[in-house]
Amino acid sequence: MSHGLTVKEVIKNNTVTMLYYRHQHIYYSVMVGGYEYSFPVPLEDVQDATLKGTEKAILLMRYIRKAFEEKTFVLVT
Repeated sequence: MSHGLTVKEVIKNNTVTMLYYRHQHIYYSVMVGGYEYSFPVPLEDVQDATLKGTEKAILLMRYIRKAFEEKTFVLVT
């Protein structure tokens, strides 16, 4: 759940951090407004790309937008 956030608010001058791997997805986290959110990146999309521990959020905008649409952009508790 995006909690009223926009994709632009999430990616602007921000970074994401790899959290864990589960069920063919890499999960990343991002801090927005003092809260940590997570979202999945399917391994089938990644294929032979290099995954870094931290990355500019804008480079994963596609997955952040998809997570908003699929309601998988969630607050980390």
